[in-house]
Parts: sequence; C-alpha cells; structure tokens
Amino acid sequence: MALAGPAIGITVPPERVGLVGVPVWLWTEVTPTTWGPNSATASVPGLVVTATARVTQIVWDMGDGNSVLCPTAGTPWYEGGIESPTCDHIYDQPSFEQPNGAYTITATSTWDVAWSGGGASGSLTVTRSSSTTVRIGELQVLVTN
Repeated sequence: MALAGPAIGITVPPERVGLVGVPVWLWTEVTPTTWGPNSATASVPGLVVTATARVTQIVWDMGDGNSVLCPTAGTPWYEGGIESPTCDHIYDQPSFEQPNGAYTITATSTWDVAWSGGGASGSLTVTRSSSTTVRIGELQVLVTN
C-alpha cells in the first residue's frame, strides 16, 4: 500500500509572488495515495489480512511560525474565489528575509490505517509529509489628491 504526502495545491505556485494580507488557499489532490481510501490485502496460506487507510487531517506548517490544521482535503482555488471555504492562511509579513526569499510550507497528513485478518483487528497511525515554497511580497499604494 503506497501512502504519500499531500499533493500540495496552493494559490501561489513557486514561480509567482503572493501578497501580504491575501489568503493563500491550501489543498491536496484527492487520490488513493494522497487522501484515501487506499486498501490492500496480503495473504499467505491460511491467513488473509486487509488494511484500509484514510487521511484524517493535514497540518500545514506555513514557514512563518504558524500552522493550519485542516480536517478535509481543502478546496482547489476557483476563478473569483477570495477566501477558501475550507483551508487557507494569510501571511502578515513578506518573505524576502527568509532563505531564498520564500517561506517553506510543509504539509503533513495523518493517515488512520485500520486492518483485520486472522481473527484479529487493529489500527495504527502514520504520517507523510510534502513541502513546497511560497514567495510573499507587499503591495504599496500611494493615494494622492
């Protein structure tokens, strides 16, 4: 059974620059290996064990000292969307003082793996992580009359 870290989706891909005060949407693609459910069965003569894994949450370390806990896969950004209905973060400082001028975002999914077979059953928890970067800048506006 292959369990991977989140397939990170954010509104500000690494080649672009986001803005202080503008929500950065957070999501993962929903596949059997990034969100579940993901099932596998193993057998030997006289014994069959089946396991099913599902993500229960993703914790997003935003690189600025803040974390966001999301109990869903998140909502992919759509044209006209401002704030995510499920999972986002607003940076309050630009990233220019960070290494390489970007915040490192690490998304850690928590998988609940339930198994049964041979007259027994149980569960275990595993985590998987993925990372990306986001550059955040400031927009200065001068109003004159």
